[in-house]
Amino acid sequence: MDANIEIWIVLAGLCLMMGMLIADWLRPGFVLFSGVVLFMCTGILTPHEALAGFGNEGMITVALLFLVSEGVRRSDALGHLVKWLLPVRRDMTVRKGYLRILPTIVAVSAFLNNTPVVVVFIPIIKQWARRTGLAVRKFLIPLSYAAILGGMCTLIGTSTNLVVHGMMLDEGFAGFSMFELGKVGGCIAVVGLLYMILLGNRRLPDDSTLEEQPRTEESGREVEAVLGPRFPGINRTFAEFDFRSHYGAGIRSVRRGGEELPPESVIFRAGDTLVLETDGTFIDRWGDSRVFLMLSNGSEHRPACPRWKKWLALALLVVMIAGATFGSMPFMADLVPGMRLDMFFWVCVVAVLMACFGIFPAKKYTKFISWDILVTIASALAISRAMVNSGLADWIASGLSQLSSAASPWAVLAVLYITTNLITEFITNNAAAAFAFPVALSASAHLGVDPMPFFVAICIAASCSFSSPIGYQTNMIVQGIGNYRFRDFVRIGLPLNLIAFVVSMVLIPLFWPFEPLI
Repeated sequence: MDANIEIWIVLAGLCLMMGMLIADWLRPGFVLFSGVVLFMCTGILTPHEALAGFGNEGMITVALLFLVSEGVRRSDALGHLVKWLLPVRRDMTVRKGYLRILPTIVAVSAFLNNTPVVVVFIPIIKQWARRTGLAVRKFLIPLSYAAILGGMCTLIGTSTNLVVHGMMLDEGFAGFSMFELGKVGGCIAVVGLLYMILLGNRRLPDDSTLEEQPRTEESGREVEAVLGPRFPGINRTFAEFDFRSHYGAGIRSVRRGGEELPPESVIFRAGDTLVLETDGTFIDRWGDSRVFLMLSNGSEHRPACPRWKKWLALALLVVMIAGATFGSMPFMADLVPGMRLDMFFWVCVVAVLMACFGIFPAKKYTKFISWDILVTIASALAISRAMVNSGLADWIASGLSQLSSAASPWAVLAVLYITTNLITEFITNNAAAAFAFPVALSASAHLGVDPMPFFVAICIAASCSFSSPIGYQTNMIVQGIGNYRFRDFVRIGLPLNLIAFVVSMVLIPLFWPFEPLI
């Protein structure tokens, strides 16, 4: 097939996939996998290339980290931590609350999956805010943003970093060390925290729009449930899907985009928050289900876990972090020749040990893994290969070099960052990173410089989803629980996006210079 025809096929396929992702017609994993099938049928991808992503080290590491995060969540160590940080005091203010909780969330999210961190913290923060007389809506968006900022600080902080890391390994690069991205991510986190502490209270709405919403009863009969992508009633109406017969609860109202709607008038969407009337056992029965991203009844729902398991879960987490940090150092290669004691090695060991000690139920391990995210990552890696095989990545990189004044590496870096960031605000961040990677690789080859600055920019840009509730799952969760409007995210998130961009453009070339390729 002619090379130009292949370029147009891949370009048309990418546009079609992005349109379907933005419209939310199908699950992201299936949309991207359909694109892989299209490129395989046209001969742009071989069957081996189409399946290679499912064996990618970064993708498998993400899967195992889901299990590690579940083990830490079940240990209830996070619940104890946040309760200690948030005492009920009369002199408590929003800013003092930010100072107590946001830095801790950044630190925790640097090593754990963001979603369980946010899910654990939301009900505790809501209950604490109401007891202290503070507005709950002042805290939920900052909670999600702090989790995102923390994820940028380490290799395992977000799946996006691991996706780019895995693609770098496939291309023969060394990949990132545990804290390498923290050179920029840590600085963005510090500046971002200062921005939220100083200005967050002013730029976020209060609880005035929640006054008429029903307060949760102590009996736990009223439950807030955030629908996940696995909910079987997605894209179906209230009349078409009998929620009560499936889950034994009635829907009182549906919260979406800052509005509270009668259930009869809506078509269910992922991210909708349902206010349910239950018999008081709903969370016990459905707490482990991945049908719901979060369940909350306004009171503490603490998993039963022996004290020794809590300490063991934390100890294993520390071992994993320390092992991945020091395992790639030269002295370890001399100490244990023939073995790669990298992140993949340690997450495998810790996940198996957590299962053996019963920290999470091994028989239910499939429930704790977000399979659509894994299919999305694997498919995005295959699409990235299609962009290279067709010549599309090289064509885009050549265009970037020509558009940028005198083919300046700084200009190309800025364009790549902005493009990746815009894509991640409206589709999944992992796909945005995978699509940008081959362009970054080709652009560095055109410019004759080290591609590392471009790889770092992709990681940061794909994670900085602050201006929209669509691009990041934690944003979607807090939007429903806090009943935020889209403009609330734009109002506080857009300045944070600009801060992250400026810091990145200054620091990335400083830490990873545009050194000529040898």
